[in-house]
Amino acid sequence: MTYRFLSVFLLAASLATASAQQPAPRPAPIPVPAPPDVDKPPADATKTTSGLSFKILQPGKGTIKADADDFVTVHYSGWTTDGKNFDSTSWRSAPSTFPVNRVIKGWGEGVQLMTVGEKRRFWIPQDIAYNGAPGRPVGMLVFDVEMLEIDPSPPPDVAAPPAEALKHKSGLSYKSLRPGKGTEHPKRSSQVTVNYTGWTTDGKMFDSSIGKAPATFGLGDVIEGWTEGVQLMVVGEKMRFWIPERLAYKGERPPRGMLVFDVELISIR
Repeated sequence: MTYRFLSVFLLAASLATASAQQPAPRPAPIPVPAPPDVDKPPADATKTTSGLSFKILQPGKGTIKADADDFVTVHYSGWTTDGKNFDSTSWRSAPSTFPVNRVIKGWGEGVQLMTVGEKRRFWIPQDIAYNGAPGRPVGMLVFDVEMLEIDPSPPPDVAAPPAEALKHKSGLSYKSLRPGKGTEHPKRSSQVTVNYTGWTTDGKMFDSSIGKAPATFGLGDVIEGWTEGVQLMVVGEKMRFWIPERLAYKGERPPRGMLVFDVELISIR
């Protein structure tokens, strides 16, 4: 009896303590002030054929833009045209990451126009916003969006080289995604500048220059699959390579196994 009584007593005390330690309700988010042109696009805004209007508030860096299948990381705030702030990443103190093809049409179109570091204001008509969906903001919506990162999605053939890929006797497989210019190919002794993204065959991206500065390196100073593959390219060309482990990191360190790279050759020196 004593043991049962003590157990009940300790349980009651524990529940009381837990109740006392419950966090206080979160304060209501602080609204972000609406921009002065929230009610309609100003005369200096650009309008697309879909009806989306925008203006650039801050220029970005480079020329890389997101595709529909990519993931982007952004800061944003949204208002209705009467100035009501209905959402903002500032409420959560963290940026938002999402696939471009899973958001409202106006967002999907708009963010594909942006480069990393850029900030734009969008006026999105209702038919390419929530289109009257229950519980969603109605009418034209206004968003300030800052592009922080672009993460390329894995290609559909990341698991293995497709039938149309070419294969060298070394085991390197490749295909050209975009033709380049001229006939000059880099040599093993060349220094090259590239944009690239690398995935493991399960689709995990482990490295990318997208959203950063292009990479410059001596072609003899990288894994053998890169040394061999980039020598096949001309400036402006983009290729996809499937590099067997023995031509990559040889199982000595991660990432292990076959690696897949999309590489764009920018310059040769």
